[in-house]
Amino acid sequence: MRVTMWLLVSLLAPALASAVLASPGGGPLETLHERIDKQAAAIMPKVVAWRRDIHEHPELGNRETRTSGLVAAHLRSLGLEVRTGLARTGVVGVLKGGKPGPVVALRADMDALPITEETGLPFQSTVRSTYNGKEVGVMHACGHDLHTAMLLGAAEVLAGLRADLPGTVTFLFQPAEEGAPEGEEGGADKLIADGALENPKVGAVFGLHVFPFEGGSLKVRPGGIMAGSRTFRILVRGRQTHAALPWSGIDPIVVSAQIILALQPIVSRQSDLTTAPAVLSVAMIEGGNRTNIIPDEVKMAGTIRFFDKAMGEDIFTRIRRTAEGIAAAAGATATVEFSEGNPVTFNDPVLTERMAPSLRRVAPDNFEPNTKALTTSEDFAYYQQRIPGVYFFLGVAPKGADPAKVEMNHSPRFSPDEGPMVVGVRALASLAVDYLSGAGK
Repeated sequence: MRVTMWLLVSLLAPALASAVLASPGGGPLETLHERIDKQAAAIMPKVVAWRRDIHEHPELGNRETRTSGLVAAHLRSLGLEVRTGLARTGVVGVLKGGKPGPVVALRADMDALPITEETGLPFQSTVRSTYNGKEVGVMHACGHDLHTAMLLGAAEVLAGLRADLPGTVTFLFQPAEEGAPEGEEGGADKLIADGALENPKVGAVFGLHVFPFEGGSLKVRPGGIMAGSRTFRILVRGRQTHAALPWSGIDPIVVSAQIILALQPIVSRQSDLTTAPAVLSVAMIEGGNRTNIIPDEVKMAGTIRFFDKAMGEDIFTRIRRTAEGIAAAAGATATVEFSEGNPVTFNDPVLTERMAPSLRRVAPDNFEPNTKALTTSEDFAYYQQRIPGVYFFLGVAPKGADPAKVEMNHSPRFSPDEGPMVVGVRALASLAVDYLSGAGK
């Protein structure tokens, strides 16, 4: 009798486990996971429509008024508690489940970039705006339009499961991930300061980023998945003179060229790259206005990326020393300034291991649990400094395309495949459900 009972329990265990998450009205075999998958597929036309609408009407950081209005209206239509105006244009929606339980957050960013689009899509952006005093084109060249649309989709899916959710989901629609305009605050740290993780108090946070990996793939890693970043600016002052008589002045252009070349060995020859990767790039240089005038000054700026904080600090010190020393040797001066960037995007190892099965279920044939880290940067890291969080990648390379030849994020020709968005919606909703249900504990 005992053997028979043991055998019966063993045979029924999978069905019993599935029934734990079953909807009372959905039948004993229709789990929340199955309902997520079915509903995500059903609402994909809406998700694509949202994405295209947002793509055609992009807005720069701290200026996402139209986008945040669309987001807030949809969340309210789902019966969520909605707060607006956080971090200027941020939107926070709270979905309270029908059962008591923990609180989890899902995050998407809403801002576009100062880039003139060249995709030729029927919904290509033609928007023009002003960024730091310059007229620019505006484009969703990093995929934030997909992020916002997918989180709207996940919100609708989870709202349909409200009665069976054992806890609360907070939806974070964040402005200015790419950075606020000069002189303004913005982004994740501002949204946190304005109380986005409080009332209710969030216990964990999840987010994703599209990238031109194989379409539909999901990639994550414990620990540092994206680099920390800092911006540097160098002002080289010489002495203006006639370009035909360079010896009568001090040429800041030549000094700047020497500085740029001397900065490169800081990473390649002076940093111990067995500790962690690092990148130093000069991305902007400006000086002079005529071919026959050597100017008084040259401005340059760039970025440092690092995974080890101490290494980053050492690189900052070497940049300053290098620039000032080379300038002094030529009789010029160099002023070096650093502005705060993002911390390392660090996936909590315990939470990452716990939630990896959720991502594997969504993409069983295309899930990578220990992908290589990227030297791109993300202010999602600020959430992770407050609470455990996991950030992962969704591949959006067009079907059949060589991912190595697909246009990269921040390109004016960046054109991700919309098909994998259903995978993103399912992944976000599944992570929320599994965390609230205590899966993997």
